Amino acid sequence: MGPPGRSTNGWGERARAFAERELLPRAAQIDREDRMPVEVPRALAREGFLGLSLPKQYGGHDAGSLATASVLEELARGSAAAAVLVAVHLSVCGSPIAQWGDDRQKEELLRPLAEGRWIGAFALTEPDAGSDAKQLRTQYRSSVDGFRLTGSKTFITNGGLAELLLVFATRDPSLGSKGITAFALRKGTPGFSVTSRFDKLGLRGSETTELAFDDVALPKEARIGPEGSGLKVALGALTGGRIGIAACALGVAVAAYDELRRTAKLNPTDLTRSLVARSYSELAATRALVERAAARRDAGLPVEEEASAAKLLASQAAVHIANAALDAAGRAGVSSGSAAERLLRDARVFPIVEGTTEIQERILGRALLAD
Repeated sequence: MGPPGRSTNGWGERARAFAERELLPRAAQIDREDRMPVEVPRALAREGFLGLSLPKQYGGHDAGSLATASVLEELARGSAAAAVLVAVHLSVCGSPIAQWGDDRQKEELLRPLAEGRWIGAFALTEPDAGSDAKQLRTQYRSSVDGFRLTGSKTFITNGGLAELLLVFATRDPSLGSKGITAFALRKGTPGFSVTSRFDKLGLRGSETTELAFDDVALPKEARIGPEGSGLKVALGALTGGRIGIAACALGVAVAAYDELRRTAKLNPTDLTRSLVARSYSELAATRALVERAAARRDAGLPVEEEASAAKLLASQAAVHIANAALDAAGRAGVSSGSAAERLLRDARVFPIVEGTTEIQERILGRALLAD
């Protein structure tokens, strides 16, 4: 029996075929070279995945969170790096512009994202403000023509690949959350630079970078939402982003389950049967929670707790099932370049990105004890 509950919607089936055709044959190479071949983003754009959840009015497809989650899962089953590229582009760059941008910004910024001509990134994290956006030190000041931006960001997915970045800065750190504003910044803007690229344990091929802003001049039209609304923009984006990252982690868990089951069928012992049974059950529970979070978001219901719970459980499931696949494979699994070894390295990143396990537990615990 294969993994429980695989998507049967049109977008999910399309992504499954794409992943088997375009991503699985390249997955080992992407990991080994730590580079996403240029033809992959182009192919993602041709398939419509880079505009999947964005408004049809601006070149997207208006697919809901459930359809988007199914696509991200299937892409991650082929290449976690490719899936994360799409998740960040849609959830934390395109979606906030769709929600907070004005008509001009949607036409000039959202349309090229939705049509796949641009890749998007989300620049929030800083060396001293990883999990607490209220501690931002990147600052902006008003100028005659707009704004000036100075500071740095770290661990930014798509940072070197993106044509458009959603950047968060504070007018004054002493203002806390009230001082934060969001800005759209184009690649090539004078004073903006990618200063380094991280060499990561997993999700290799997904660009993760440090960024610097040296008195970057931005026009007034670069501001996304009102001044001081940046924390609302960021937190709303991160809620949707956690569902997307949970779907990516679920895809890695599915790939690990496929690998585990293949190995166990070759060597059906009590141990391997037990590993398959436990992994199947954890996978089924994870899928149910990811789909519940996505369905609530589609229905316009509050989803903060479900998003955190889905991200928490999916991250854990990816690690547990990838560990089981490695255990079942034995000596062959620990060999560099094996599928089990690569999947475990990919899985191990998910408890850290898009809000650590500890942060999700804190968010969820506070919410569950609030009344």
